[in-house]
Amino acid sequence: MFSSVLLVLVCILVHYEALRIVSSQLPGPSWIGLRGRMLAVVAACFLAHTIEVWIFAVAYYFLSDHFALGSIAGERQIDFPDLVYFSAVTYSTIGFGDLYPIGGARLLAGVEAVIGLLLIGWSASFTYLVMERFWPLHAIRKKRLAADGKEPVPPRLWHRLPD
Repeated sequence: MFSSVLLVLVCILVHYEALRIVSSQLPGPSWIGLRGRMLAVVAACFLAHTIEVWIFAVAYYFLSDHFALGSIAGERQIDFPDLVYFSAVTYSTIGFGDLYPIGGARLLAGVEAVIGLLLIGWSASFTYLVMERFWPLHAIRKKRLAADGKEPVPPRLWHRLPD
């Protein structure tokens, strides 16, 4: 239970920091452009999810090899790349079933599926909010570039927060 709670907190912090950093950089230099900013948002979300999958893979490794509290089993001997694969399949809630948790790893796998679902939803929501702000700027950008040759400044990302 302790390791599950700790991993959830670590993953939430990783995700929060990734989204905070990318959102603070969104206005950025004008040479990046709107498409570059959206690419940065998606890349930051993907990087955060990748880090979180690896965090759980390391947890499965220590859980089985160092603490003997549970393991991941399958048709053959499981090595670390298999743990990363199992973690990715569990985090994304695909659950192919070719690898399966035993013992204490069962709880951890269930928690990973729930936190993965939550954080994927958080990324989707964040990406939507960013896209909602930048999508209309494509038309504004064309008009302003035609008029004065200057790049428009994007509006505040979080429109409901005070200045």
